[in-house]
Amino acid sequence: MPHPYARLPDRSFWRTAVAERQAADIQDLWTPKSPIGQDDPVITAGSCFAGHIGPALLREGMHWYDAEPPPPGLTEEARRARGYRRFSFRTGNIYTAAGLRQWFAWALGRQTPPAEVWRDADDRFHDPYRPAVEPDGFSSPGEALASREVTLDAIRRALAAADVLVFTLGLTEAWHDTTDGTVLPMCPGTVQGSFDPDRHRLRNHTVAEAQRDLTAALALAREANPRLRAVLTVSPVPLTATATGAHALVATTHSKSVLRAAAGQLAAELEYVDYFPSYEIVTGFPYRAAFYEPNLRTVSADGVAFVMRHFLDALRGRPDHAEHATDPNPTPTPGSGGEDPWCDDAVLDYYSPGHRPGHTPGPVPAPR
Repeated sequence: MPHPYARLPDRSFWRTAVAERQAADIQDLWTPKSPIGQDDPVITAGSCFAGHIGPALLREGMHWYDAEPPPPGLTEEARRARGYRRFSFRTGNIYTAAGLRQWFAWALGRQTPPAEVWRDADDRFHDPYRPAVEPDGFSSPGEALASREVTLDAIRRALAAADVLVFTLGLTEAWHDTTDGTVLPMCPGTVQGSFDPDRHRLRNHTVAEAQRDLTAALALAREANPRLRAVLTVSPVPLTATATGAHALVATTHSKSVLRAAAGQLAAELEYVDYFPSYEIVTGFPYRAAFYEPNLRTVSADGVAFVMRHFLDALRGRPDHAEHATDPNPTPTPGSGGEDPWCDDAVLDYYSPGHRPGHTPGPVPAPR
């Protein structure tokens, strides 16, 4: 009787699926569990890489649902600086599964968010859980908290309206506030706020913790909307810095491996959860880092387009992304080599010993 490998298709073998193909011709990387129709509302959240997904869906004529659109009168630059049109709600980047669970718990009334705000040297106020959404801050604590309530309402409406949630996991390292048990999106003192070593503690989440938080977040979302499906991805953007003491390369590999394992396990266990391999498409051996800018961190426009082509072609049931490739062997897109401005944590690079001379971030006021 033939052994099981004798009946497998070409896609199951490295030689026929990868080694003997041009990079742009590698196909069939994802088979969606269920279709996403042209008019199905899709909401997006997650790390900075997730900010590319919604606009890409819109360009393809799909229904990306933006529950918190910008107010009229803002320029494109102002909209981007304030975090509009990046995700389906203006949370800013949500790097961790714990962060997603926390936002959903607040929005759906399972927990009460803290009323604390941070004041900077110019007497402007910032939301600790969205420190970058208003670069110039709010005029009062009440204004900051009212703005957060707008976002929480947007999350509620987005969850109720959506058919699909696409969430991109970014990090396992997270700073926790030990006074109230909350998880912060950034280390206090980087973008805004003030670091207190007795209060703010680093935790490097495990596979079990990431899986637990993802499960809890999706359970909350499905209570609000039982038809909601989820597509999980892992960001291919490396860590800009690690506070674990490990080398940044080793810490990045650890973090992404944990997130990949948690997302894959959840997709294997839950019928309504799928996993899309954006991480593998950008970082995989065949692509030879061709989709990164010179800093080897920022994913180029060509890289984003290549990932989305795989995504959309799989949904359409035709792996024809090679028809759209301009070169069978992708090459890097010339760029500045600087950090993606959508990545809040990119500010950490400016404090590193090797930062580019003369290149400084926007003002980061000293908190008080």
